[in-house]
Amino acid sequence: MLMLLEQENLQGAKALLVPVQPVDIAEAIEGLPEAMQVIAFRLLSKNEAIEVYEYLDSTVQQSLIEEFKRQEVLDIVDKMSPDDRARLFDELPAKIVRRLLAELSPKERETTALLLGYEEDTAGRIMTPEYISLKENLTVTETLERIRSLANVSEVIYYLYVTDTSRCLTGIVSLRDLVLSSPEKTLGEIMTRDVVSVPTNTDQEEVARMIQRYDLFALPIVDKEKRLVGVVTVDDVIDIIEREATEDIYTLGGGVQSGSDNYFQTNLLTVARRRVVWLFVLLFTNGVTSTIIQSQGELLKQVVLLAAFIPLLTGTGGNVGAQSSTVVIRGLNTDEIRDLGTVQVIWREALAGALLGTILGSVATVWAYLLLQNWNFFAPFSMQDGFIAVCVGTSLIAIAILASVAGSALPFLFRSLGLDPALMSAPFITTAVDVLGVLIYFNIARMMLQL
Repeated sequence: MLMLLEQENLQGAKALLVPVQPVDIAEAIEGLPEAMQVIAFRLLSKNEAIEVYEYLDSTVQQSLIEEFKRQEVLDIVDKMSPDDRARLFDELPAKIVRRLLAELSPKERETTALLLGYEEDTAGRIMTPEYISLKENLTVTETLERIRSLANVSEVIYYLYVTDTSRCLTGIVSLRDLVLSSPEKTLGEIMTRDVVSVPTNTDQEEVARMIQRYDLFALPIVDKEKRLVGVVTVDDVIDIIEREATEDIYTLGGGVQSGSDNYFQTNLLTVARRRVVWLFVLLFTNGVTSTIIQSQGELLKQVVLLAAFIPLLTGTGGNVGAQSSTVVIRGLNTDEIRDLGTVQVIWREALAGALLGTILGSVATVWAYLLLQNWNFFAPFSMQDGFIAVCVGTSLIAIAILASVAGSALPFLFRSLGLDPALMSAPFITTAVDVLGVLIYFNIARMMLQL
């Protein structure tokens, strides 16, 4: 398509887009230079443009809005699904949002204002109010007629929600059950009364887990009075899972980026500003390690060979701690460790650390002794070299246990403080273990060498 647009062959480019799915068109537009994105988007029909726009990255959506004429923007934004529109408004500058809200149709303005009134990353913020609500005295025949009349204005028709006169959710009917039921039966006779729902303030990750747990296509959202106010669909959940996974990965990398932004499209100064904060913290912590090593100058002067094994111990300890923190943070996010409990998880990781430390420590002891003997298998036994080698192996066992406990306990601590466990990222764990590992190593060396 890029070649056709460069040749100004607009008809050819338009014909190329005709048999393509909206999501694929959106991906193709995102891959074009910014100047050509507007041209390609204008080739779409009005209905197709609305659907394609919902699939575009938020940065591309914003750049297109700035290029569109006023009426073109309104035609697209007014016809978007409410949840997608609310997500777009979250990314736009407040000035533009206020202008667009003021010019939406009264119904869409009210719907959008309702969604924006809920806290970010909650069920209320991501739900759609476009669902079909019915009363349980309707027959199957009457219900099918009602579905036909409302299908064009409802985002969800595979589930029908039954409410009472106060709009409280009383049951649910799947489209499959409706089609297979006798025409004269009422919804009250075929509906499922045990309905899974969540309140509007439920975190979006919990919404995703509920839909996954119960294999739902949509999850009803209720307010404090148990009245049905919207539904979250499975396609929204897929987007949530992707965003949350991206955010956790960025956080685990040391807070390199906000999960809602595209890292490779973010200004370099902004990227540097976000990354340098964590790097300063780690730099300071590593400075503490250097201070500890400097304070042990007298010991190192007497047994200078001790310094050769510091990188081995701190590096291995950091790796063990990073492994523990990663599996625990993942377990917290997926709720896999809910039944185990905090103490049991930490104890399990401590045992794993002891086992790993014993294996690694045994190998390190032999390796360290041979290294000190310059790999001379026939050299006479050296008492001091033997003590240093045992010191290295023993320290590695202690450091592995410490790293496993720290890597598993700190995410729980952060969660109890109301912080994201992923903030206790691998770089932070590694640096913290470095400090304590060096202290352990020197103290064990002093005891064994009696210095």
